[in-house]
Amino acid sequence: MKKYLPILKNSPFFKGLTDNEILSILHCVKATTISKERDSYIFRAGDSTEVMGLVASGCVLVIQEDLWGHRNILSKCHAGDFFGEPYAASPGAVLNISVVADEDCEIILLNVQRLLVTCPTACGHHQKLIRNLVSVLANKILLLNDKITHVGKRTTRDKLLSYLSAESTRHSSLSFDIPFDRQQLADYLCIDRAAMSTEISKLQKEGFIKTNRNHFELNVSGDVDTRIKM
Repeated sequence: MKKYLPILKNSPFFKGLTDNEILSILHCVKATTISKERDSYIFRAGDSTEVMGLVASGCVLVIQEDLWGHRNILSKCHAGDFFGEPYAASPGAVLNISVVADEDCEIILLNVQRLLVTCPTACGHHQKLIRNLVSVLANKILLLNDKITHVGKRTTRDKLLSYLSAESTRHSSLSFDIPFDRQQLADYLCIDRAAMSTEISKLQKEGFIKTNRNHFELNVSGDVDTRIKM
């Protein structure tokens, strides 16, 4: 596990912990590693899990999909990000999401239930980890609220502008990269890709945005530009 320490130290889950504390925790939660090829499933809807995943390399998509193959992307997780925490922390809970590798990746699986019982040695880093877990879960709720805000807009155009505005604010810049390709962005915003591409073209022609692949530049009035950079 030592080779993963640079990634783990930058993960919010292990914030404030030393290398030795992280290694001790990995032993405590029975950490194991798995490798997955692109498009392979890590978790499947309908299953239950006692472990949560940490992306050690590559990236994964947290998705919901119906019997006809329609896909709703909830989030994209990169190295250092976690997934599956709420389900692992709720014994017997059935997954209503799937997690699929967006590229070849390595995943560290952690038994979160071992964090939710009293540590026999009453170690201080165990308590730090629980606080960090609460913080990680709270951040996931905020991200989900953002998605609800975007998809709650009435039109494709409004959904796009809502998402791009939020990403601009998150990056504190009018120029930024998004984590999705075009199809993934359409799946995240729950809109038709062709309709989305049409709106992106219109927004470019009208001078609202410039875009190249997953890079966007927004064109807004000066007062808005100043507010974003504050």
